[in-house]
Amino acid sequence: MRAPGFWSGGSGGIAPLLLSPIAAIYAAATARRVARTGWQAPVPVICCGNATAGGAGKTTVALDLGQRLANRGVGGVFLTRGYGGRVKGPLMVDPALHDSQAVGDEALLLAATRPTWVAANREAGGRAAVAAGAQAIIMDDGLQNPGLEKDLSLLVIDGNYGFGNGRIIPAGPLREPVRAAAARCRAAVLIGEDETEALAQLPPEMTVLRARLVPGPEAELLTGQPVFAFCGIANPRKFFTTLQEAGAVLAGRVSYADHYPFDAGDLRELLEQAEALRAIPVTTRKDYVRIPPAFRSRVTVLTVKLEWEDPVALETLLEPLAQRVPVPA
Repeated sequence: MRAPGFWSGGSGGIAPLLLSPIAAIYAAATARRVARTGWQAPVPVICCGNATAGGAGKTTVALDLGQRLANRGVGGVFLTRGYGGRVKGPLMVDPALHDSQAVGDEALLLAATRPTWVAANREAGGRAAVAAGAQAIIMDDGLQNPGLEKDLSLLVIDGNYGFGNGRIIPAGPLREPVRAAAARCRAAVLIGEDETEALAQLPPEMTVLRARLVPGPEAELLTGQPVFAFCGIANPRKFFTTLQEAGAVLAGRVSYADHYPFDAGDLRELLEQAEALRAIPVTTRKDYVRIPPAFRSRVTVLTVKLEWEDPVALETLLEPLAQRVPVPA
């Protein structure tokens, strides 16, 4: 799905006003849902969530937290809905057996680093993960899902997009009012500069952790090189900007809807365009797992990781949770 243009900010014309009655119903339904009591897992549960539909950087934050817990000797696992996949779960992802059509692209990214469970029913997924030996659960998305009680929730914000036009679905991108989402979170994570003044919409006392995306080591090979960039993510501008900041010369670019399922025809056309421009075809790691395997060797992947302004502040939030991890019998 490609988000409507009026979601991104500004008044948006008459469409948001016409959709506001439906948005009010949506907001009320979400409020009733999140008020339910979920299952209290016997292990710490961390949720990387957001207030908007679409990407904000939740998976990138989850991957970072997974590594930080691992550095503490904690056997954390990821739990995700598996958006874009057909499997409802609970299912433990096996990258050798499952593809993005089965479990979704985000689940494959997570499973490449830590054990990952896909479950539309988060309680069922949490119970399965604990039964399999999980010492901690890191939820990629799920702030508005009441299936599991959370011990630490982080409100992830894309500094470039913020909260869009500030309206509720379908009048805007918000799943619920910003203040309502923030009230259930211990801290906000701002990725990039606050270009839309999103922080002004948060409670003034809320802790804000700042981070920025840093390209992986392969970026050095792209410095000064013409590249043909393509992606199907929520905020393609962020990918294109990261390439340019890494020193690549953007000879061409193509963006698709978020989670777009690439087929062989798409890749042939994209590779032909790259060849005509004498440019290196480059995509994101998230898109790469949706590319037909036969074409992957011809596409370069730009990876990214988070660089925290104050990593100690983040570790301080994790410390009490790590101390609660059950000791194996």
